[in-house]
Amino acid sequence: MKANIHPKYNQAQVSCACGNKFTIGSTQEVIRVELCNKCHPFYTGEQRFVDAASRIQKFQKKQQSAQGYVSKKAKKEEKKKVKSSQPRTLREMLESLK
Repeated sequence: MKANIHPKYNQAQVSCACGNKFTIGSTQEVIRVELCNKCHPFYTGEQRFVDAASRIQKFQKKQQSAQGYVSKKAKKEEKKKVKSSQPRTLREMLESLK
């Protein structure tokens, strides 16, 4: 191996949001995580949502904006139907009066 090109390998202290701390080998000195094996639902057997960066709220916001788009699209299609049912020429207009 070449000298002075590889990062320094340290014993890193990993700290979880739940308060659990453990040591691993890494190039970083301190690592902070949101979930570990002590609080992750898969390992604990709990049924709960792990919402990192408010993913659920983002998804619900996208769903609401999509509903607005669908309603706008329906209104445009309805206007097209009304417009297409109206007479286009003078002849069609006179025939509709009879």
